[in-house]
Amino acid sequence: MDRIDRKILELLSADARMTGEALGARVGLSPSAAHRRVKALEEAGAIAGYRARLSRAAQGNPSTVFVQVTLTDQRQATMLAFEEALARTRQVAEAHLMSGPSDYLIKVLVRDDDSYERIHREILSALPGVQRLVSQFTIRTLESGE
Repeated sequence: MDRIDRKILELLSADARMTGEALGARVGLSPSAAHRRVKALEEAGAIAGYRARLSRAAQGNPSTVFVQVTLTDQRQATMLAFEEALARTRQVAEAHLMSGPSDYLIKVLVRDDDSYERIHREILSALPGVQRLVSQFTIRTLESGE
């Protein structure tokens, strides 16, 4: 990966909808050369995908709850079973394997038509290997300006 590739990644991370023409102009390449570079970065795995960043209103104005999860043990099979089940849980927006007293920190989005009590009782507590859940509710989210 050279200087131009790093600049392309920087520009696309700021605006994933940038055209090949605009991208090429910003990095000093023709539109077709810029497009070839983007395709190569995608194939190499440097670009993992593209997504739309939805407003909170478009998401149903969800409440955000951060949940520290402690598993019964840290064996590979336990962690893998937990992660696979978690990936199928639509309410979980993010999950992070952590150092420290808990094993995972997950971000749960609770929409108006749902309740965290139900999610906690029926979904999170039922995940494989869960020993303990500690929940913290957000008061306000400060937007990052991405």
